[in-house]
Amino acid sequence: MITRLLVANRGEIARRVFATCRALGVETVAVHSDADAGAPFVTEADQAVRLPGNTPAETYLRIDLVLDAARRAGADAVHPGYGFLAENAEFAAAVTDAGLTWVGPPAKAIAAMGDKMAAKALLADAGVPMLPTWTEAGQVTGFPVLVKAAAGGGGRGMRVVRDAAGLAEAVAGARREAAAAFGDGTVFIERYVERGRHVEVQIFGDSHGTVVALGARDCSIQRRHQKIVEEAPGVLPPGVRERLHEAAVAAGRAVDYVGAGTVEFLLAPDGQVHFLEMNTRLQVEHPVTELTTGLDLVRLQLLVAEGEPLPLKATPPADGHAVEVRLCAEDPAQGFRPATGTLHRFAIPGVAGEFTRTKGLRLDSGVTDGSAVGVHYDSMLAKLVAWAPTRAEAVRALAGALARAELHGVATNRDLLVRVLRSPEFGAVDIDTGFLDRHPEVFAPLLPADQLPVAALAAALAGAAGRRVSAPLLGGLPSGWRNVPAFPQVTRFTGADGGEVEVRYRLDRTGALADWSVSPAPASTGPDGSAAGGDTTSGGDAFPAVTVVEAAPDRVVLDVDGVRRAFRVHRVGSEVFVDGPDGAASLTELPRFPLPTAELAAGSLLAPLPGAVTRVHVEVGQRVNAGDLLLTLEAMKLEHPVLAPTDGVVAELPVSAGGQVDTGAVLAVVNSEEDPR
Repeated sequence: MITRLLVANRGEIARRVFATCRALGVETVAVHSDADAGAPFVTEADQAVRLPGNTPAETYLRIDLVLDAARRAGADAVHPGYGFLAENAEFAAAVTDAGLTWVGPPAKAIAAMGDKMAAKALLADAGVPMLPTWTEAGQVTGFPVLVKAAAGGGGRGMRVVRDAAGLAEAVAGARREAAAAFGDGTVFIERYVERGRHVEVQIFGDSHGTVVALGARDCSIQRRHQKIVEEAPGVLPPGVRERLHEAAVAAGRAVDYVGAGTVEFLLAPDGQVHFLEMNTRLQVEHPVTELTTGLDLVRLQLLVAEGEPLPLKATPPADGHAVEVRLCAEDPAQGFRPATGTLHRFAIPGVAGEFTRTKGLRLDSGVTDGSAVGVHYDSMLAKLVAWAPTRAEAVRALAGALARAELHGVATNRDLLVRVLRSPEFGAVDIDTGFLDRHPEVFAPLLPADQLPVAALAAALAGAAGRRVSAPLLGGLPSGWRNVPAFPQVTRFTGADGGEVEVRYRLDRTGALADWSVSPAPASTGPDGSAAGGDTTSGGDAFPAVTVVEAAPDRVVLDVDGVRRAFRVHRVGSEVFVDGPDGAASLTELPRFPLPTAELAAGSLLAPLPGAVTRVHVEVGQRVNAGDLLLTLEAMKLEHPVLAPTDGVVAELPVSAGGQVDTGAVLAVVNSEEDPR
């Protein structure tokens, strides 16, 4: 029986495993990099062992260090979580060779499914339907195709290629990305199915020969081939669910599978299903299966690892519906560029439980208030899951909780997720893996542009209230009191897009708001965030009538054209976060008397986040066209291209391949071509 378990992973999945261990009375051991020393999963563990360094290759991918940590902490079992070494057969074998209990499938099964080409051949013989697949670019007989990493999962290394011209570069890029994420750069090429749905079956096996399907999930909403919305049970055409269950169980039996695994399929528009891969680990999206089956999958993993038989022999009936979203530190409007920084506030209303099967709203998070989000690991912050008796109720509850969440300090994909959940197409299950490509409207911020002025006014009023509270003298005077009441107060901010917002407002002798304006005044927008015209010149009729009902440092209530609206305001230094009924705004208050700063050369391209320069494609003096690839950064285990903003000549190139850069560092300077006229 397992008494002390080491989790060879980090973040949310480590906390998830620890939660079940606490319920079962199993002691826990964490391993952590230097960057993770203060992370929640480390503080929650009964014991923790440092892995010196920060990058995955230095820490979580080091089998020798992890096994040494288990020995030093006296652990008798190892759980790999997901990612890193979770699907590494060598690691599984090393754990068992060390006399420890491995909480996962046998090394033989991992190896069989880890070689995805060999796995396809093996499972094809077992009757599992397959897509055409090639190992070399020269073998491809038709397009479009999908380049995929042979090791690991999570969309790392995937590239869609629509013609032969881009295949070689896609293969090379996929190899680099896969090597960075999994330590294995092997890739293969597969026929790409347009408008296919990504569906999968959770299976579980024990050492007594039982393999059971625990239901099908739909994971079709993806970005960069990584899932961001998952649900169970998947809404499927008649007969498809049964075929999926049968194929998944056949796949598990073909390799004598033991433990938790997932068999992934592509559901084509014509109803045909094609095997994609088998993930020999617990999946990120396992909570939706737990909430609809009532099973604790981590508990089952531990029981099976101890040699116990599964407590069920057939697929359990689905109870209600569960939908999960992955909250990530990234900016969808900037090509899902990862975001770093300090998460000043992470608060989601209505959560019924964390890491539990409690019905309602469940939060599985790797972060808390004050967590630092760095560049070394995946951008996922947390998973939010909603259970309800019906799909429509679960979707509505999840969207509402997300919209009201306070996520301050780091850019996230929250607004995108809410818009996806509230889209008519998602509600009608008109979804596939290309959903985001066809629906650019979901990338608009929740806060319409024409509502930003009111949010900025709330921020300015809260700031003034905060100064009155801390004023050492004459604190009883109304905020903004002037000998000359016609002179307005002025507060200047920069918005999330870097643009400047100036708020001007004037209070009368009683402290009531006499008039206000914001410049520049934005165009009015429609419900999807798109411009809808309107007067954008200045104050006057461009802004609604506003009465201040309440103005405190952390809460402002405004009557806007007869409708009362409450705004929650959170200030950290010069950063101001405003959460209102229409959405959230992130502003940075500018000093009244700014200090002089060094002027950047025109055409300077700055690093959007810290990272490593993996490749430089140009040299000084080279002529480039707008959109040309200049260099590539690697951060959060993904490659990020830096493109020429305009036609011109590379004037400066202060970085080189292999170098590290910080946010704001100059990567290149491109002088635009002079207008010939």
